Amino acid sequence: MPTARAIELAADVGLDLVAISPNANPPVCKFLDLGKFKYQAQKKAADARKKQKVIEVKEIKMRPNIDTHDYDVKMRSVEKFLDEGDKVKVTMRFRGREMAHQEIGLQLLLKVRDEVEEKAKVESSPRAEGRQMVMVLAPR
Repeated sequence: MPTARAIELAADVGLDLVAISPNANPPVCKFLDLGKFKYQAQKKAADARKKQKVIEVKEIKMRPNIDTHDYDVKMRSVEKFLDEGDKVKVTMRFRGREMAHQEIGLQLLLKVRDEVEEKAKVESSPRAEGRQMVMVLAPR
C-alpha cells in the first residue's frame, strides 16, 4: 500500500509505522508502539548482560617450603575456584636463599598441575618472573 495510506492507518489505530526492512523490494513496515518496542529491547539486553558469567582470575600464593596441611588447604581453595568456573593463578614466592633452589618451587607447581589435571588445563606453564614463579590454570 502507499506510504501515506499506511501512515494514516497507523495514526487511526494509535500506533507508529516502523520500517522493519527498508531495503527490501517493496519495503516491509509494521504497526507497533515504538516506545514499548524500545523498552522491551532494552530489558532484553539488560537481562542478557545479567546472565553472562564474568570469569575472574583468583590467585593462590605459596612458598617452596609449604607444610603438607597448608598445601592441602590451598589445594581445596584451588579446586573450589575451578569448580566455580574461575581461572586460578598459582604464585610461588621465593625469599632470600630460596632463590638458589627454584627447582623446589617448580616441583611444587608441577605437583599442583598434576593434582588438578582432570579439573583444569594449564593456560600458562610455570615461568619465573623475578622473585616469583607463576602458573595459570583454567577450568575444563
